[in-house]
Amino acid sequence: MKYTVITGASSGIGYKTALAFAARGKNLILVARRLDKLEELKSAIQVMDPNVDVIVHTSDLSDTEQAYTLYNTLKEYQIETWINNAGLGEGSFVAEQNLDKVETMLRVNIESLTILSTLFVRDYADVEGTQLINVSSALGYAIAVGSVAYSASKYYVSAFTEGLAKELELKGAKLKAKVLAPAITETEFVKKSIDAEEFDYKANMPKYHTAEQMAGFMVELYDSNDVVGIVDQNYDFNLRSQIYPIISEF
Repeated sequence: MKYTVITGASSGIGYKTALAFAARGKNLILVARRLDKLEELKSAIQVMDPNVDVIVHTSDLSDTEQAYTLYNTLKEYQIETWINNAGLGEGSFVAEQNLDKVETMLRVNIESLTILSTLFVRDYADVEGTQLINVSSALGYAIAVGSVAYSASKYYVSAFTEGLAKELELKGAKLKAKVLAPAITETEFVKKSIDAEEFDYKANMPKYHTAEQMAGFMVELYDSNDVVGIVDQNYDFNLRSQIYPIISEF
């Protein structure tokens, strides 16, 4: 039995991606900090399709040791797709940002993502039909003033994943590495980034996508042979080959 792992599955893009993959009959391993939300999602999936096997795991990826523990715990399962969706934001000018919050963001967005990606590649590079999808951001391709640290963390995700995709290609690996780069999406993300109780997208954002739309884009990227799925400035979704320049040492 094969599984798709989704981190950050308790809300937003991760939650809707889980529903989208379940609709295709994919067995799921759902990872997040909030067990109640994971159980709620598991119940919704089992109502939708009782034949889909759903496993839930709690993990706080701001603690990098938990990233190692998570991966080792899942080694008993055969994984065909790993989606690193968990991520945090910080919506402040650099001089004003909360460094504790920034450090936590960097551990989730960069360190744990790198650990999980690396461990998955080591085990599955030569397994037919496997994919690694890392969720970056449109701000991983354009710096946002007022969210510079967040943008920089997503530049890392984009560059790391695009570089990994090229390494795998040059080695003739069967695993495909891909990066999804959403723009503003209607989730809990913005209010957490700016430490707000609520955030009204319709009142504050001229354009945005719903989490369900982004999950649809995730599926398009999954189905494609492209490396990057990115939302452009017009809020159109585009599938692209690698965007960053690549220097090969091979």
